[in-house]
Amino acid sequence: MSQQGPVLIVSATAKPSIAAVLDEIKLFPVVAVNWTDAVRAIEQVRPAAVIAATHGVDAAAFAALAKRTAAHAPYLPLIAVDPAITLPDTAIPLFQDQRHPDRLIARLNACLRVRSLHATVMRRLVPPRSSALSELDPAREATALLIGRGGAYPALSVALGERSGLVGALSIEAAAKHLSSRDIDGIVLSEGFTLRVMDAFLTVLTEDVRFRSLPVVVTSNELTPRYDLPNFEIVAAEPAHVAAIALPLVRQHAFEARLSRTLRAIDADGLIDARTGLLTKAAFDRDFATTAYQTLERGGALSVARFAFDSTHPRAQFDGARIISRLMRRTDFGAVQDDGSILVVFAGTELRNAHAVTRRLSSVMRHTAHGRRDIGAEPSVSVAALLPNDTAKSLLARLYASSQRAAS
Repeated sequence: MSQQGPVLIVSATAKPSIAAVLDEIKLFPVVAVNWTDAVRAIEQVRPAAVIAATHGVDAAAFAALAKRTAAHAPYLPLIAVDPAITLPDTAIPLFQDQRHPDRLIARLNACLRVRSLHATVMRRLVPPRSSALSELDPAREATALLIGRGGAYPALSVALGERSGLVGALSIEAAAKHLSSRDIDGIVLSEGFTLRVMDAFLTVLTEDVRFRSLPVVVTSNELTPRYDLPNFEIVAAEPAHVAAIALPLVRQHAFEARLSRTLRAIDADGLIDARTGLLTKAAFDRDFATTAYQTLERGGALSVARFAFDSTHPRAQFDGARIISRLMRRTDFGAVQDDGSILVVFAGTELRNAHAVTRRLSSVMRHTAHGRRDIGAEPSVSVAALLPNDTAKSLLARLYASSQRAAS
C-alpha cells in the first residue's frame, strides 16, 4: 500500500529484526532511530507509521511517543511489537510469530488504510476541522463483543466493560446474531469452546469481507495465528491484560468506523449525523413534515416511534441510535432529538407492524452493557400512527403525550 512517508522504526538496538522484515519485502522506506530521538524524528521524517520495538523500553519514554502520535492528524499509527509494558490505549500491539513474519506487514497495511481514510476525510471536510485518535473515547463510542462461557467470562466482562461498550454472547450462534445486527469494533473469543468450533468461527470471519478487518483476540494458546485476519492476536493471560491488549485494536476500529460515517455524511451534503448515522434534526424535521403531508394527500399508513433513554447514561442513547441506523429499513428514517430521545418514522407502516419493528430494535439494545455499572440499554418506547385529521405536529404531540403517560 502506498503511503505519504516512510516507516519510522524506534528501537534500543541498531538493527532490530522488524527492520529486516520490512527491508526484505522492499515495499516501505524505513528510517530507524533510537528512543532518545523518537519524538523529534516524527517532526523531521514525517513518517506514515511508527513501529516500536518495546524490548527494554522505559514506560515513560513510550508514553511520550504514544501521546505525540495519538494527537497527530492524519492518523499516525503506532505499532508496539512484543509489548512487555502496559500500553496506552492508542498504541497498537503486535506479538511476533517467527512462523508468520508477514503478520507485521498485514498489521501495518491495516493501520495505513485507516490513515488513508483519515486523510481523505480531512481533505473533504468543509470547513476544515481537526480530529485525531486521541479525541475518541472508547467508553462512549467503541463496542466489543465478548464470546465465552467459562470461568474467566465474568472477569473479562468487567475488564472490557469498564473501558468500552460491551456485548456478551454465551454461544457462537448468539455472537453471529450480534455481528449481523449491530456495529462491533472488536471480538474477544474466550474459553468454553472446542478448537474445532473456534477454528470454524475464525474461518468464517476470514472469508467474510465484512468482518475481516475486525480485531480478534483469542485467549486460547492452542490456536495458531494462521488466519487471514490482520488484527488477530492470541493472548493467554489474565483478564485485565487481555482487555489491555484488545482495547487499542478496538479503539482503532471505532475510529475507522467514525471516519466512514463522516464520509457518508459528507456525501449526503451534511444531512446525516456522522456520529450516529441517522439524519440530522433539521433534515429529519423537513422529511417528516413532507412525508406526513404526502401520506395524508395520497393515502397510506405512517407510524412514528419514540425511543427514550435514561439521561444519566448517554452511551445507551448512542448505541440505540447506531442500532436503529443499522437495522431500520431503507424507507424509514430517524434522528436524535434535543431531549436525547430518538424518533423513527416508519413510512407505509401501520401501527401493528410498527410495534413489531420497535420490539425487535429494543431486543437488540437490551443485550448491550455500558461502562462501569454494566447496565442494560432497553429504552422506553412509544408508538403512534398518523390519523386522517392529523398533521405532523399533532402526531408528534400525541406521541410525546403517550410517552409521558407511560413514564408516569
